[in-house]
Parts: sequence; C-alpha cells; structure tokens
Amino acid sequence: MKSSTQVVYATAVGDAGALDGFPSDTGTSAGGRAEEIALEGARISARLDRLPATRSVWQLVMLLSLGLFFELYDLMYSGYIAPGLVRSGILTATTHGLFGTSGVASFIAALFAGLFIGTAACGFLADRFGRRAIFTWSLLWYTAANIIMAFQDTALGLNLWRFIAGIGIGVEIVTIGTYISELVPKHVRGRASAFSQAVGFCAVPIVAFLSYLLVPHRYFGLDGWRLVVLTGVVGAIVVWWIRLRLPESPRWLAQKGRIEEADAVMKRLEARVEREYGRPLPEPALPEPVRARAAFRDLLVPPYRKRTLMLIIFHVFQTMGYYGFANWIPTLLIRQGITVTTSLMYASVIAIAAPLGPLLGMLIADRFERKTVIICMAAVNVVCGLLFSQARETVLLVSLGVCLVLAGNIISYSYHAYQAELFPTSIRARAVGFVYSWSRISAMFSAFVIAGCLNRFGVNGVFVFISGAMVVVMVAIGTLGPKTRDVALEDISK
Repeated sequence: MKSSTQVVYATAVGDAGALDGFPSDTGTSAGGRAEEIALEGARISARLDRLPATRSVWQLVMLLSLGLFFELYDLMYSGYIAPGLVRSGILTATTHGLFGTSGVASFIAALFAGLFIGTAACGFLADRFGRRAIFTWSLLWYTAANIIMAFQDTALGLNLWRFIAGIGIGVEIVTIGTYISELVPKHVRGRASAFSQAVGFCAVPIVAFLSYLLVPHRYFGLDGWRLVVLTGVVGAIVVWWIRLRLPESPRWLAQKGRIEEADAVMKRLEARVEREYGRPLPEPALPEPVRARAAFRDLLVPPYRKRTLMLIIFHVFQTMGYYGFANWIPTLLIRQGITVTTSLMYASVIAIAAPLGPLLGMLIADRFERKTVIICMAAVNVVCGLLFSQARETVLLVSLGVCLVLAGNIISYSYHAYQAELFPTSIRARAVGFVYSWSRISAMFSAFVIAGCLNRFGVNGVFVFISGAMVVVMVAIGTLGPKTRDVALEDISK
C-alpha cells in the first residue's frame, strides 16, 4: 500500500506523459520512472531551499552577475554612442519617414529585433541543453558580433551586426534570470536578483563615462564610439573562467531525470555551505510535489494563462517607459538645449544611479511583494518623467534623471525575479523567453514612435507617451499579478 506522499506524487505525475528519454508507450515503467523523477526533483528543491545564504551561495550569484555585467554593457551602450554615430555620418539623429533605416532609431530597433529572436525563438535552448552551456555560448556569440560591428562604416552593416549581437544577448537575458532563480534558496531569491542586477548595472555608468571620454574624439585613427564597443569584448576573456566555476542547475538536472548528477551538485554545494555555516544543515522540509513535465502549450491554461497575459501586457508597456528614457538620455538632453559633450557628461552622472537602484532594492527585495514594488516604482517613473520634461536647470535635470534611473532599475530587478518565479522548471526558460520577447517587439517599434514624438512634440511629447505606458503597467500588475514572496518555486507553479 502506498504512503500518502507516494499517492500525492503519483497524482502529480500521472498525466506527465512522455519524458526525455522515456517514451510514453512503456506503460507502468514509464509512469514509475516519472514518479521517481518527480519525487527526486522535489527532494532536490527541498534541499536547495533549506540552505542558509552563506558565502558559497553568494559566490554563485556573483559569477552569474559578471555575465550580466557584460550583457548590460552591450545592451545599454546604444544611447550613449548614438551622438558619435551621428557625428561620424553613419546615422542621423532623426529618421526620414516612420521606419527609416538611416537614423538612430533603426540602430536601436535592430538590437531589439535581435533580442526578440533570441528570447522568443531561442529561449528553448536553455531548457534543452542546460543553463550552464547556453549561458556560456550566448555570451561568446554576441561578443564576436560586437567585434565585427565595431568596424562597420555603413548603416546597413551597423544595423545587421547589431541585430546579430541582439540574438545572443536575448538568449543570455533569459538564461541568467532562470539560472539564478533555480540556484538560490527561496528565502533569498529577491535579494539574489537585486544583487545580480546591481552588479550588472555597474556597466551602465562605466559605458556612460567611457562614452563621455571617448565618443567626442578619435584615438589611434578610430572613432571613439568604436572603442566603446570594443571595450565590452573583454567579456570573452573572462567567460571561460566564469563557466568553470558554475555548476549546472540541480533543479534542471533532476527534471531531466539526471538524478545522480543533480545529487552530486547538491552534495558539493551542501558540503561547502555546511563548512561556512559552522554547524549541521537543517533537515529539508517534507518535499512538495514537483510537476515532472510541462509543455509550452500549458501557458494557455490555468494558472499560467493569466500570468502569461499579465506579463505580455507588462512587457509591451514597461519597455516603452524604461528604454524610452534609457536609450535616449543624451538625445533628450541635447533637445533640452545642452551641447553634445555636456549632455554625455550629464548622462554619465545620471548613469551612476543605475546600480544603486538594485542595491536599494536589496533592502526591500524579500520584505515586500515583487508586484507591489513594481507598481510603486512605475508611479515614481510617471511623476519624475513629467517633471523632467519641464526642467531646464542642470541640478533639477540631473536629479530627476537619477530618480528615473533608480525607479527603472528597481522595476528591472523586480520583474526579472518575478517572471522567473511564475513558471515550472521544465519550461521556465521558454516561458520567460516568450513573455519577455514581447518587450523586444515593443522596444523595436517604440524606438520609432519616440523618435516621431521627439520630432513633432519635443521632450514633452516623449514623456507623456512614457507616462501613459507606465500607467498601463501599474494596472496590469496590480490586477493580474500573483504573490510570490518567500514561496517555493514548486508551490508557485501549482
């Protein structure tokens, strides 16, 4: 006779269907194997969630954060090198026609077109081949593309290689968020995401300051913007060092039926944590049922259908607010009557706030619901954006710019943690990639809309557009978003 726990697991996995390597026509043996995988996966998750947050846990987060640093460097330099691209004659500040391909908007759109392909079409790679391998190869992909892009002299070549780089960056974005959520205990997921974003966003003031120093000038016969791009390729040097020190996600290994490998990863991690903890680890909680396998079509059935709809709406509109400012800071300042060099200096000062947002977030990350933080920061974005559009004084412009960056980056770390929590392990990367891909579509087209608003209505029109988008974000998250704070990933996915 089965125990009550075994009955629960049998129920949980009875409809699991075929698993990788275990065809569905093997009858009872397949069902028994599915039950075993579900039970072992639950034990792995329970062992992870009971770990104290010692140095070893935070070292894993730091290693992933270094990958995020190089990703954000490449993602965010678009706006800062834009004045240099215009000065060199490759691009124009505004577009000829709504979807012109010779303006700064086309350069931004090319990146987000690539990001769309990377998140929507390639998100499955991390679910199929593992978080560790895809984390490594996607970083190498976009680093190589950037080297080639740095030597382009035409708008077509520039946009083509920015698009190719965007594919790799898109895959990386999905993989890192998924990787972190699966490697850390549930009680530090929010702080781990905030810390990772804080390290990653350190790239923003660095790229802003480098742009201030390099973009207005030529060095070694190269335009300064090319040197800004090439500086980011140092990621290729450290990527293998990062990879050697990262384990594969034990949750992913268990879900794939690679139980011995998952157990080996956990034993090594538990041994290190126990040494640092100074006393025996607490016993794991009674394991909860783990959904052994989910299909991508499950995004269209409860409870994932409402979550998917909410995140699609959120991503379409939050991107308009976030990148509507982040990618256009120097250009917006120039339209406020500030010179190119001075605007880059102001933008670099504003960019210093980028990592401070997630650092402040670490104080509240696991104390408040993720959805509550997103709503409050979206409101701050609306107020500060409208005030920025009216400001002319230097101190006020910079102060409001700092507030916009802080609010935007607190939203960023919050939703990266939030969306990774809302889907089961077997489709987490694909699901996150799918919903996140809508932000890439939004950013691609909103770049042209913002360019049009700036051309016809000035800075005021841009921020009215951004504010309307952030109001939609507040409504979507507030009405449709579930609570996730301090809840096991497996419980959220029930």
